[in-house]
Amino acid sequence: MSSSNSPADPVVGPPAVDVDKALLAALARDGRASYTDLAERVGLSVSAVHQRVRRLEQRGLITGYHAKLDAKALDLPLTAFVSITPIDVAQPDDAPSRLAHLSAIEACHSVAGVESYILKVRVASPDALEHLLHDIRAAANVTTRTTVVLSTFYEDRPPV
Repeated sequence: MSSSNSPADPVVGPPAVDVDKALLAALARDGRASYTDLAERVGLSVSAVHQRVRRLEQRGLITGYHAKLDAKALDLPLTAFVSITPIDVAQPDDAPSRLAHLSAIEACHSVAGVESYILKVRVASPDALEHLLHDIRAAANVTTRTTVVLSTFYEDRPPV
C-alpha cells in the first residue's frame, strides 16, 4: 500500500500548457499585471512565472505590451470598415504600403472574396470619413465600400 506522499510519487502540478494559457490570458487582459499577481493566479513562484513569461516572449507568443486607448475620448467616435477593390486588377497588389501613411486606418486585413482588403478606420465625423475615403481612393487607386459601426459590444478579445 502506497501513501500519496511517498518519495517515489512524482510531484504533480498544473500541466505546463494550462499554466502558459492562464498566463497568456491574464496578460492579455492586463499587460501591467505584476509577476506576483500572476504567480498567485497560476499557483507558481514569482521566479517560475518570470521564467515562463520570458519563454513565452522568446517563443513569440507575447509580442508586446500595449496601452488600450479610448477612441471616443480621443475624439474619434466614428468607426467604419472600408472594403477596397483595385480599379485595375493588373496593377501591383501594394495597397497596404500605399495606405500605411494614413493614421486613421487602424487595421488592414487581406481577405478572400470580392474585395482585396478590409480596413478598420476611426475618425472624428462623417465629414472626416468622407475625406479619408477620398484619400484612400487616391492613394491606392481602389474603389471602396463602407460600413459604419453603430455600436461595439466587444473587440480586441484575447484568443486564449
